[in-house]
Amino acid sequence: MKARDLRKMNDQELRERLDGQYKRLFELRAQAETEKLEKPSEVTQAKREIARIFTILKERAVSVAP
Repeated sequence: MKARDLRKMNDQELRERLDGQYKRLFELRAQAETEKLEKPSEVTQAKREIARIFTILKERAVSVAP
């Protein structure tokens, strides 16, 4: 998902998406260990989306703080 799409979500939706991405990343890593992972790039994509979500949440926290 692109950053502009993530920015349209509220904080609660972002946190839910973050939880889902952590679960997905865990499953992908498990598949990688058992050599059943078809597309290794999915691990990188999951990590990047997690980083995007953290960045957006941090930007919002900084803009609200006095």
